[in-house]
Amino acid sequence: MSLLCVCVFQYTRVWIPDADDVWKAAEIVKDYKDGDPVLHLKLEDETPLEYAVGPKSNPLPFLRNPDILVGENDLTALSYLHEPAVLHNLRVRFIESNHIYTYCGIVLVAINPYEQLHIYGEEVIEAYSGQNMGDMDPHIFAVAEEAYKQMARDERNQSIIVSGESGAGKTVSAKYAMRFFATVGGSANDANVEEKVLASSPIMEAIGNAKTTRNDNSSRFGKYIQIVFSRQYHIIGANMRTYLLEKSRVVFQRYYKTKYFIDACLRRIVSLCSASAEDFNFTSLGENIFIEGVNDAEDFKKTREAFTLLGVKESSQINIFKVVASILHLGNVEICSERDGESCRISRDDPHLQHFCRLLGVEQKQMEHWLCHRKLATSAETYVKKMSSKQASNACNALAKHIYARMFDWIVEHINMSLQTSSKQHSFIGVLDIYGFETFEVNSFEQFCINYANEKLQQQFNSHVFKLEQEEYMKEQIPWTLIDFYDNQPCIDLIEARLGILDLLDEECKVPKGTEQNWAQKLYKQHSSSAHFQKPRMSNISFIIIHFADKVEYQCEGFLEKNRDTVYDEQINILKASQFQLVADLFHEKDDAPPKSSRVNVRAAKSVPKAPNREHRKTVGHQFRSSLHLLMETLNATTPHYVRCIKPNDEKEAFSFDSRRAVQQLRACGVLETIRISAAGYPSRWTYPDFFSRYRVLLKKSDMMSSDKKQVCRNLLETLIKEPDMFQFGKTKIFFRAGQVAYLEKLRTDKFRAACIKIQKTVRGWLQRVRYRKIRKTAITIQRYGRGYLARRYAEFLRLSRAALICQKQYRMVRDRRAFLRVRQAVVTIQAYSRGMYTRRIFKEVHFLLHHKAMIIQRSVRGWLARKKFQRARNAAVIIQCAFRRTRAKKQLQQLKIEARSAQHLKNLNSGMENKIVQLQRKMDDQSKGYRNQNEQLVQQNSGLGLEVNKLQKQLELMKSQQVDGGQLLSLQEELERLREELKDTNAERKRMEEEHGSEKLTLQQRVKELETENGLLKSEKEELNQRILQHSNASQREASLQTELDAERQRYQNLLKEFSRLEQRYDNLKEEESLSKPGHRRNPSNQSSLESDSNYPSISTSEVGDTEDAIQLVEEMGVEKAAMDISLFMKLQKRVRELETERKRLQLSVDKMEELNKRKVALQYIYVYQEKADNAYNNLKRQELETENKKLKNDLNALSKAVAERASQNNSSNELQDSYNLLLSQLKSANEELDARKEEVLILRTQIVSTAQLLEKNDLIVNNSKEPVDKEEAVKAYQGLCESKKLLEAQLQSQARKHKDELEALHTQNELLKDDIEKKQEIINSYSSLSPEAQVEYSIQQEITRLTNDNLDLKELVEKLEKNERKLKKQLRIYMKKVQELEAAQAAAQSSRSRPELSRQVTVQRKEKDFEGMLEYYKEDEALLLKTLISDIRPNTVSATVPCLPAYILFMCIRHADYINDDQKVESLLTSTINAIKKVLKKNNDDFEMTSFWLANTSRLLHCLKQYSGDEAFMTQNTSKQNEHCLKNFDLAEYRQVLSDLSIQIYQQLIKVAEGIIQPMTVSAMLESESIPSLAGVKPMGYRNRSSSMDMDAGGPTSYTLETLIRQLGQFHSIMRDHGLDPEIVGQVVRQLFHCINAVTLNNLLLRKDVCSWSAGMQLRYNTSQMEEWLRANNLYQSKAAATLEPIIQAAQLLQVKKKTTQDAEAICSLCTSLTTQQIVKILNLYTPLNEFEERVTVSFIRNIQNNLQERNDPPQLLLDTKQQFPVLFPYTPSALSLETLHIPATLRLDFLTRV
Repeated sequence: MSLLCVCVFQYTRVWIPDADDVWKAAEIVKDYKDGDPVLHLKLEDETPLEYAVGPKSNPLPFLRNPDILVGENDLTALSYLHEPAVLHNLRVRFIESNHIYTYCGIVLVAINPYEQLHIYGEEVIEAYSGQNMGDMDPHIFAVAEEAYKQMARDERNQSIIVSGESGAGKTVSAKYAMRFFATVGGSANDANVEEKVLASSPIMEAIGNAKTTRNDNSSRFGKYIQIVFSRQYHIIGANMRTYLLEKSRVVFQRYYKTKYFIDACLRRIVSLCSASAEDFNFTSLGENIFIEGVNDAEDFKKTREAFTLLGVKESSQINIFKVVASILHLGNVEICSERDGESCRISRDDPHLQHFCRLLGVEQKQMEHWLCHRKLATSAETYVKKMSSKQASNACNALAKHIYARMFDWIVEHINMSLQTSSKQHSFIGVLDIYGFETFEVNSFEQFCINYANEKLQQQFNSHVFKLEQEEYMKEQIPWTLIDFYDNQPCIDLIEARLGILDLLDEECKVPKGTEQNWAQKLYKQHSSSAHFQKPRMSNISFIIIHFADKVEYQCEGFLEKNRDTVYDEQINILKASQFQLVADLFHEKDDAPPKSSRVNVRAAKSVPKAPNREHRKTVGHQFRSSLHLLMETLNATTPHYVRCIKPNDEKEAFSFDSRRAVQQLRACGVLETIRISAAGYPSRWTYPDFFSRYRVLLKKSDMMSSDKKQVCRNLLETLIKEPDMFQFGKTKIFFRAGQVAYLEKLRTDKFRAACIKIQKTVRGWLQRVRYRKIRKTAITIQRYGRGYLARRYAEFLRLSRAALICQKQYRMVRDRRAFLRVRQAVVTIQAYSRGMYTRRIFKEVHFLLHHKAMIIQRSVRGWLARKKFQRARNAAVIIQCAFRRTRAKKQLQQLKIEARSAQHLKNLNSGMENKIVQLQRKMDDQSKGYRNQNEQLVQQNSGLGLEVNKLQKQLELMKSQQVDGGQLLSLQEELERLREELKDTNAERKRMEEEHGSEKLTLQQRVKELETENGLLKSEKEELNQRILQHSNASQREASLQTELDAERQRYQNLLKEFSRLEQRYDNLKEEESLSKPGHRRNPSNQSSLESDSNYPSISTSEVGDTEDAIQLVEEMGVEKAAMDISLFMKLQKRVRELETERKRLQLSVDKMEELNKRKVALQYIYVYQEKADNAYNNLKRQELETENKKLKNDLNALSKAVAERASQNNSSNELQDSYNLLLSQLKSANEELDARKEEVLILRTQIVSTAQLLEKNDLIVNNSKEPVDKEEAVKAYQGLCESKKLLEAQLQSQARKHKDELEALHTQNELLKDDIEKKQEIINSYSSLSPEAQVEYSIQQEITRLTNDNLDLKELVEKLEKNERKLKKQLRIYMKKVQELEAAQAAAQSSRSRPELSRQVTVQRKEKDFEGMLEYYKEDEALLLKTLISDIRPNTVSATVPCLPAYILFMCIRHADYINDDQKVESLLTSTINAIKKVLKKNNDDFEMTSFWLANTSRLLHCLKQYSGDEAFMTQNTSKQNEHCLKNFDLAEYRQVLSDLSIQIYQQLIKVAEGIIQPMTVSAMLESESIPSLAGVKPMGYRNRSSSMDMDAGGPTSYTLETLIRQLGQFHSIMRDHGLDPEIVGQVVRQLFHCINAVTLNNLLLRKDVCSWSAGMQLRYNTSQMEEWLRANNLYQSKAAATLEPIIQAAQLLQVKKKTTQDAEAICSLCTSLTTQQIVKILNLYTPLNEFEERVTVSFIRNIQNNLQERNDPPQLLLDTKQQFPVLFPYTPSALSLETLHIPATLRLDFLTRV
């Protein structure tokens, strides 16, 4: 009820009429009762008013709406629907909030702001794309999106009807609608159809718009553009139809400053016009030819560019300009009247006529004649009649208008030809931009036609919105209340019906001497009784029509001439004969055809005049009525969407609202009628067959068998939609309320999606199986032939090698035997003579000593024989013992294995663990005692050597008494003295080294204490430094600025890389499209592998990765010139930066290498000296090394057992874990015992070897001494023996020093590990304490599972190590046993050849045990299989239980082997193929987050491995010594590292894209719409929100997702990345990017939605952001800068909650909202809507105060955030602590063809 009730109380607010503001607000100050003549009111300015009321004169005033409803997006949401409420709501939104769009049911009301607004950018189009109409703030993009979605869903053509007065902004609205379609439905190919559609706008504005007093750019023609779409809903073409070009503005304007833009632009073409625009009559009639703020030159340039884009050649453009120039000259042709007044003439020297004829290429004489004459044709004859000057001037103007109209039609035709498509049209969206309702002081024929068209459009609007709505409900027998509405059919009948205004006008035009006065009298006589027709009181040549919008008085003057549009045929024929083809084509009719020749000529009895052209006989009114009927048929065949444009004022002032002008337009456009009908309607409707056909997939099979389709539909709807009021069943249709069709569409889409997935799964599986069989068969065939070829080649090689060896053996045997025989013969001869001489001399001199010597020899030989017999017996016993012990050990081992599997054994082992550990400690003590005994034995050996020297001295003294030559004995004695002194020096040096070793040990112990104290000092210094860092904030700010610049540079590089990836993807798509378009099968060359053919990277060894010119050339080859232009400058700069960086690294490396070279020189010198000293003691040191290694192994085992015992004691709560620890300790103990046994056996063998060697040396020495006196060589040998013993002691001492040093390093390492472990446990405890009880239980279970898995892996590795060491010791034992046997054989051989004088020493070659070096070998043929297994076919879940990033480690180990064998081709092929294979996998799984995360982790890990093992010192600082040994030896893969870095960035960008695609649909519902705090949101009418019936493919509704769903999805992302081993820094960057996306989407929707800008919504938003921050803290991601990205929405939530009244509040808001721009703050304040009565709206003055305080800010003009912005990603170097030699490859990967090296 719109009027007040009978009794009205005080303080009721009402609207009263006002002469200036139309309606004025007031408040009742005194209760009103029925019958009171006066209503006591108070205005807003406190002025009292007595408002007279009466039942007839003044009805009761309208009631005002509550303040909380003022400013609604939809007028239908208002409680009181009447004219003042609508006007006030529009004024508030336009003036206070600067909102130019408002919904009124299905109509969008657009108010022209007369100012450029930043609400039409690409980011706004992106925000509205995919949204339902009503979900966001009203916008022209929302209407366009609604039309686009309904076209896609309903497969029906759409129309957007933009109507309104001139200057209301219709053209701009239509332009933005077309821009939206061009952006959203861009062409699928490179035809750029959308750009051509947009390019037609400046051309049509240039030739069809004019400046009026109401509009600077008024459309003087109607335009209907059909944008054609393909089946995929991409733009494929367009078509344009024009209506009623206002040609009269070309030649005549009376009061309005009017000109066509193209006329002013012709001032730039002086050669065509030979004058300026001011010199022409047609362009100077409007007085001022310039428009303030319009650059004609720039507009002309845009027009030329649009012509070129649409395919109009340069020559055609020049011809168009010539035609326009000729029209201007035609207007300046001077027609002179003759004296009689009935004729006229044109001067032959008229320059404008000459220019006119020259520009059009016609004969001047003929044109001059027919401009002043006309031809009259009667039934009998034809004659020429002169025209008066007025008639000639009218004919001249008609010719100018006709030429311009023909040129206009020609341009429109060519635009349509450029926009047409050969593809099949699927659907279209039409945009109608036609003149609005016009009423001027003088209204002529043009205004009559324009208003007639608006009457038809208004009727169509009424029929669609009102009349058809009610008739449909009545016909379908739906309960409905009839609503009266205005029907303008009588007014239309007045104009177009039989004997209507147009018929009478055409009839009068046919009369030879018809006049406007006669026509007016006919109108008065025929239509005086019509309610819509009136005769003016003061005029007899005008009439009034009561239109739907207003009364309009039309002047009859000029109606007949404009309707006839008379153009004489003679003038047209002259133009048809033009020498310019374009001019001739303008006037040739389409139906003109050359006359057909006839063999018989029939002559007419009398001359018949030529019939005039049928097109010329049609009047303008008839043509306009026909085209208007065609337009209405087109609109009626489409689904219309209405945009009502409102002109706020006539002065074109920005954001100025004239209520009188606005209310006139509101009354005319049917907004109030729309309000009355919208809320009660059923907008969506389906026929029963259509509904059954579309939604039968939701039926059960049993329901589909029924023959009654109506009943089936009833049952289905009653099942799916529980509320009966949401739908109604008619006779032939089903009616739905808003949103129900979208729900049904979602159910249908889900059903189809499930079916499609099932079909795709089956088909893809079958295709993959077929492909796999084919590939497998091919691979087997290739392998068979390849292996056969390799086997034959290898067999040939073996044959040739064997033959070569036989030949070499025979030749070398003959050569060596001949040489040996020659030498042997010479030696035998020399020996024979020398022995004879020597024997004779000795016999003569010392005959008496022979007997004594013989006795000594016998004694020594007998002793040796006895000892040899004893040793042989003892060795046999030892061998027997070894065999027996081995047999017994095997039996015990089997028994232990059986017991190890039993639970009782585990218990027994657990019970005796402590005793066994004590026994192990005792054994270690025994071993140390054994070492001391060995030292004592060495001392005893030294003393024995001293005794031996004394014996030698006594013998020398004895020989001295018997020797004839005393000088030799003296020299020998001196030599012995020297040797004795050296021996003493050696002993002293030994004692000194022992003392130094002891002191060094004490020093190391002191050093440990010093390090501990130093560690404490360092901690204190660290705290001091932290305080200093806090004090120096300026330095941190500079560092932050540098970091920002670095991030910007990295962002530019990564954007370039992203663009390269996009172009690469586009190139691949074009390549696939080309391959699909070409028939047949194209094979690759046989010498080119498939992986190499797919490679997108050239050979890295040629340094082409960093080549910018090649990169630009690659982009140009893809056919994207724009991309090449954008990339070139950046690539040059990037190249320069890379060169400088490379130069810096090279210089740094050279300096480091020089320093390292100097260090190596010193070390090499020391090593050379030491090695030279140690060569003689090589065999002894090897045995010592074995002993040291055994001791070290035992120490490691003891340390492991101790650590395991401690961990077992710490985890007493878990019995199962305790059992596993006991089992491990038992295995350690058994391995320890076996090692002790092996050590004892090795010591026994070593003792036998040493004793045997000493015995042989002594025997040989005795033999030599018996034969000849002790000479100098024997003394030297003795001295060498002493030196060897000295070096042996030195080696022992050095090994002890190294041992202590290793122990110290191990202690340091263990200390650091314990600290890290304590810190990690502290972090776990902190995070654990902050969780809820349920989360604590889940977290503890997860941690326990992770710990048990890690322990299990550690135990497996430990067992493998122990088994490996056991095998190694067994091999060493067999080697030493073999040495013993060889030594025995050597002793037997020495015994058989005792007569040989020289010392024979047996040397054995030991085979060094080779450990696994962390490399994997594969054949070149298996490369494809390797990549297929590791990359193409692998799934993340198959390696989830193994080491993270296992494929990366395996690939790097294969690369290491290729580097080890120095195979550059293998390295290059493997890396290139790996990169391409990863790209293929990612392209195939481009929407799989898990797969993308998996390969991002592996790619980054492979990159880190290439850095860690590159040999670069910068990357080796954290490596172990073993890892440094595994560095690459031959190749520098720095350039491949860059390629992998780029690939990692691309994968990261794809990961972000996939994650954002999943997160974005959840964001709005979770952050803004879900009620995280129950019952907080207030109840508020939403009008037409969520009223769209367009299908929503991505979301199930506005509240489909909650905050818990969003957080759960984020947690899933985080767990996937963590399980895949992705670096924590990268995980943090991913989370930061996702939080930025959440922030941008949330803030953009907040800025475009009025319903979420309230105090309660701010509270909900703040709670949601706090939950997000809590999730960051729980996952240790708060330091990843992700929380900082939420700062804008946090500040927006606070802005919605703070007070907004005083100046202090404004200052607080300015200081609070630092992350929001000024435009965003003002927008939120404008959108703020109170939900309750006690809340207050933000005042305009407060918003102005905010704007004044924020003027100093230099914020960007962009309102919305860029949702596609990506932060630059940084991959920090994180080396792996995993040793490659310990890596275990599971058998499930089926990598049996890889060989460990």
